[in-house]
Formats: sequence, C-alpha cells, structure tokens
Amino acid sequence: MIEEAARLHHNVPPNYYEESIKKNIFQRFWHFQRFKNISKISTPVKGAILDIGCADGTFSEIIFKKTKAEKIIGIDVLKKSVEYAAKRFKNKEKMSFMVADAENLPFKDNQFGAVFCLEALEHILDPKKAILEMKRVLRPGGYLIILVPTDSLLFLVLWQIVLMTWGKHWRETHVNSFKERRSLQNFLEENGLSVVEDKKFLWGMLEAVKAVK
Repeated sequence: MIEEAARLHHNVPPNYYEESIKKNIFQRFWHFQRFKNISKISTPVKGAILDIGCADGTFSEIIFKKTKAEKIIGIDVLKKSVEYAAKRFKNKEKMSFMVADAENLPFKDNQFGAVFCLEALEHILDPKKAILEMKRVLRPGGYLIILVPTDSLLFLVLWQIVLMTWGKHWRETHVNSFKERRSLQNFLEENGLSVVEDKKFLWGMLEAVKAVK
C-alpha cells in the first residue's frame, strides 16, 4: 500500500507547504484558517504526539508548539519529504520524521497522547485500516484530530482550479471522500472512537473532528 500511495504523490515537491505559503496568497490564507481552527480544539498533551502526513514538517512544528508535547513524530509516504523535514528541523531534537504507512503504523499500542491527521485521510487508500491503527497507537484518554475536505460544491470548484494551476501534482491523490453529512463523525464512531468536537469552516469546505479513545 505504501508503494502505491508514494506513487500517487511522487510529483509533490518535498518543500511544497513551506514554499507555497511564502509565495501563494491563497495558500497562506487557507492554511492560516486551518490552524486557527485546529488550534481551537487542540489541547496540551503529555508525552508524544503523532502527525500523519507530515510532508515538509511545516504543520508538525505548529502542532508541536500548540500542544506543548514532549515530542512529535511526523510520518509520510514520501521519502524525499521526510528527508527534507528531517534536515529542516535537524536542530530540534524533539521533532523527528520517518517514512511510514498510516495503514500499518510502526509503533507500540497506546504510545501517543494525541494523533493528528490533517488533510491526509482523503489521500489514504484504506481509511478504515488507518483509523484503527490510529486508535491502536493512541493512549486511553488521548485524542485524535482529523481534518478533511467536505467535497462541497464550492470546494470541488476551487479544487479543480488548483489542479489546473499550481497544484497539478495533486491530481488523482484524493482517493476517498467524506462528502455526506456526518459521514466522518459516523465513520469514527463506528470504529470505536467517541467524537467530542465536529466543526466545519472555510465556508463549509473543511471539516475538523476531534475524537477520544
């Protein structure tokens, strides 16, 4: 599975988020709104946290600072992105990055105080397997935050514009959709997690769900 996921994303630049936020005003606005809203439902964490789909580490750093965790591990299927993030944050001992598959996490049970999966679940080939793995590595009482596009009409129109312009490398990478109302919340609850927050923002284009084990 990890080989197929890496193949789908092989055109994504290793420094995509770092550079696009600097150069693209739309990206800057989009991600500011993402983390403004994610920060509202993130709480301090004792121990380590896991960031699934870390890319170049841009958002891993924000998550780490917000949660005040002891350590953060970022994983991604793209080796070049992981290597870039590791080099970028080489002086921050409490931040580490590795190539790993969300569907088969290389961690012990109950290892993390929180797991973040931000705009990544729609890229994962088997989301059910990934959610069960997140639940497994999450400590009892710990929390999981998932962020996905709602695939609303507005999002789909803007996404097509992105795919035709600066985001051509994202083509065919959205392999799952959580379009139906409450589908993400129901999906988490069906897999044994208790949803405590469910909010939509950016004119309904993004949905953030916080659940506890």
